[in-house]
Amino acid sequence: MAPKTITPPPVLDDRALNRATLARQLLLRRAPRSEVTAEQAVQRLVGLQAQNVKPPYYALAARLAGFAPGDLSELMADRRAVRIVTLRSTLHTHTAADALALRPLLQPGGPDRELKAFRARGGLDGVDIDRLGAIARELVETEPRTMKELREALLAHWPNADPRSLAVAARCVLPLVQVTPRGLWGRSGQVRLTTVTHWLGREPGPPADPDGTVLRYLAAFGPASVQDFQSWSGLTRTRDAFERLRPRLAVFRGEYGAELFDLPDAPRPAAGTPAPPRFLPEYDNLLLAHADRRRVVADDRHANLTRRGNQSCPVFLVDGFLAGIWRLEDDGRGGTAALVMEAFGELSAERRAALTEEAERTLSVLAPGSAAYDIRFGSVRG
Repeated sequence: MAPKTITPPPVLDDRALNRATLARQLLLRRAPRSEVTAEQAVQRLVGLQAQNVKPPYYALAARLAGFAPGDLSELMADRRAVRIVTLRSTLHTHTAADALALRPLLQPGGPDRELKAFRARGGLDGVDIDRLGAIARELVETEPRTMKELREALLAHWPNADPRSLAVAARCVLPLVQVTPRGLWGRSGQVRLTTVTHWLGREPGPPADPDGTVLRYLAAFGPASVQDFQSWSGLTRTRDAFERLRPRLAVFRGEYGAELFDLPDAPRPAAGTPAPPRFLPEYDNLLLAHADRRRVVADDRHANLTRRGNQSCPVFLVDGFLAGIWRLEDDGRGGTAALVMEAFGELSAERRAALTEEAERTLSVLAPGSAAYDIRFGSVRG
């Protein structure tokens, strides 16, 4: 009997992975409102990075046709979307349902790890964490508190502890959301916190399960490896979930040998599919959702050029790959709004024209009340 021939899995190079991921991320073609609402996009992308107020709005402006900042502000004001610490212990905008379900699943990979690090530094010596959580819950559910108010109140119970560590511990132990008007477009407000259950007025159902979350991740960021999923989620020891799902998944190899998993029917456009330029916010999960970022960051040196001081900058894509940084200059008074691009290298006339067109579209969404638009090019030195 002849030995059974084992067919090796198909190979996807970085360009093929780029186009597949861009398709999942609504970055090859903006989705019209009739297909994907702002709320559906937040759910489909498993949340949006929200370390600052504007990034979620920038993220949706790049992905949805006809998007207006008020679309997301309305979700926040109606408590259908919230800002909460989840993935990798960083602040994200999630739908209400995801905020309730994902936080318990992601607790070990983010908040618990962060709390462990703070305890190792000695700032929480002698602090009963369970008691701290109970006291903090009563404080923030009585009325939303700032981090300053929270640490001052907790310091009265543990005067020898590090004040910042106390407040961070409360944020790690409790699923705290930032209440509005913080996070609303064109509004200002201090960061005030309460628990997600108190803010939404309902208790959580079952936590998100690992297998289902892997499938959602692949739908938004695949094809991807186990290590990619762990980099995105902050969780470890997740291979068992992939192995349980293996019979239901398509399996590929990356051009560097990594085993990649995907949903069988998920879009995987041809590597030569045109990818229009897009303006993304700082920390967009497109750039952070994989251990191997070469599908978007062709030259890893560029990652260091996206920072100014201690701040990460919004970035733009050309032909689907990281190509530079940008900033929006708008005083909100109806004058001239400027979008300034700084590229990592020389741009052809054709690419400058495409970027200019995309910049005009972006300004029309993010600075609609401006009397005029100014679009400028520069280059990043480094």
